[in-house]
Amino acid sequence: MDTWIIVLIVIAVLVVLAVLLVGGRRARDRQLESRRTEANELRSEAAERAHQAEEREKLAEEAADRARHDREAAEVRTRRADELDPDVDT
Repeated sequence: MDTWIIVLIVIAVLVVLAVLLVGGRRARDRQLESRRTEANELRSEAAERAHQAEEREKLAEEAADRARHDREAAEVRTRRADELDPDVDT
């Protein structure tokens, strides 16, 4: 086999290896970027859900405060009714 054919084969193998290496890096870079994008979307979704949960907690606390106030008002009215009712021993 002539020397120039061997050199040509070696060069072709090196070119193929370089193409595979560059292609592999690009594929890995695309995969990493895809994973970064997905992670950012998940973070955004998590932040939105956390905000919604905080809003629901705030509303629940306000409702609980109103319920406590209503219960206390009802107890005051019950005590007043017991004081007025001659059939109830106080």
